[in-house]
Amino acid sequence: MDRQELAAFLRSRRERISSADVGLPAGRRRRTPGLRREEVAQLAYISTEYYTRLEQGRAPRPSREVLAALTRALRLSDAERVHLHHLAGAPPGPPPGPCREVHRNILDLLDRLPQAAVTVLSATYEVIAWNDLAAALMTDFSALAPRDRNLVRYAFLDGPRPPVLAEADRAAFAHEAARRLRAAAARYPDSPEVAELVSELQEGSAEFARLWASHDVSSGPSLRKTLHHRLVGPITLNCTVLDISDRDQQVVIYTADPGSPAEEALRLVSVIGTQHMNVPG
Repeated sequence: MDRQELAAFLRSRRERISSADVGLPAGRRRRTPGLRREEVAQLAYISTEYYTRLEQGRAPRPSREVLAALTRALRLSDAERVHLHHLAGAPPGPPPGPCREVHRNILDLLDRLPQAAVTVLSATYEVIAWNDLAAALMTDFSALAPRDRNLVRYAFLDGPRPPVLAEADRAAFAHEAARRLRAAAARYPDSPEVAELVSELQEGSAEFARLWASHDVSSGPSLRKTLHHRLVGPITLNCTVLDISDRDQQVVIYTADPGSPAEEALRLVSVIGTQHMNVPG
């Protein structure tokens, strides 16, 4: 255990987080940047005295439970979590589950791309962030419970779902999703969330069970996809996927070629928004 490096690392991570970032009131004027020590202790459910001793390099080696609590409280990335464990002399095990926290820079990117439909996916294909055009094009994700925002469930399980992908693209997405989900299951072997999702899909979809049994974990990117809007109809778009490796997330960006019919269709989708309109049959 490197007490002095651990102390410096904790202090640096604490000082970069504002009270607003973690939902705490600003309170009286702060003399130093970031959270106070007692606030970190509160968020990590440990005593202020013990956390203070950690930052002063005077505490005994923290347990894995304390390290996990500090990881959550300080909003550490996977790379930072690993570094924290090594400083504490406790090499880390696999992450407990897929990360759902989206970096503020990525959220800012979503707002800065108003002419593109952008979503952020977790390692299990849950839509964890989106911009207005993505909601208008696909579905109003804010109106859904988190479990109902999972695109793998849309791909494999029966039940109400937005008619997003054209059938040919749905099949390709299903294959890709099954492969990536198998890789995620290996990265998060202790995650009940991942295990329950895989079990649900195996029981509910013969197609998923067959793909899962193939043990494939690699797939090629799909550069164009056709999405079906409930009023505008099919729209073929360019699809760009960016990997956010430190959080095991994907940013999926749908764009139209300039001057194309798809660009005009996206503009119409943007005007329609997420309002529900009755279309005569």
